[in-house]
Amino acid sequence: MSTYPFVYLASQSPRRQELLRQLGVRFELLLPRPDEDAEALEAELPGEAAHAYVQRVCMLKAHAARARLVAGNHGTAPILVADTTVTVDGQILGKPAHEEDAVAMLTKLAGREHEVLTALTVVDADGACHAALSRSTVRFAPVDRAALQRYAATGEPLGKAGAYGIQGRAAAFIERIDGSYSGIMGLPLFETAALLRVARVEF
Repeated sequence: MSTYPFVYLASQSPRRQELLRQLGVRFELLLPRPDEDAEALEAELPGEAAHAYVQRVCMLKAHAARARLVAGNHGTAPILVADTTVTVDGQILGKPAHEEDAVAMLTKLAGREHEVLTALTVVDADGACHAALSRSTVRFAPVDRAALQRYAATGEPLGKAGAYGIQGRAAAFIERIDGSYSGIMGLPLFETAALLRVARVEF
């Protein structure tokens, strides 16, 4: 059976790129075209649980990436897609729209635990989808509003589910985690490696 020297990464996240390099996985970016409405894929359904939401969105992005690959002038190789969400009290916390939104999200997280879910889908070269879900619990220390406002003002929370990045300044707020550090960053390496082996990616 054929093996593949690289994987297509359907993500603009520099953190996911960094984590793939950590594994020694070669990759090429397979990003949405200007005419694609990638944000529309992330719309929540009424009453949708966070684990169902993140897996559904990841699969939708995988199908879109596969269509992009087939339609374009690309070589054959598997595709890796990931999607991360944060949930607390049954509410899905997506990416903040602005600083005030980030402060509101962080206020909900301060002094308590929340869950970080990262869904993975690898589309193999034959078009079959292989999926996994990483679940981690994160506990924030109590943080006063002024500290949250200073953090939001750095711009770091923007573009991040739950309004923080564990690998950045928000690490000062985190008392402990139970689960996958790389999964909280956005690409759980254990599950990623397992799926890439199934898809016969060399690394």
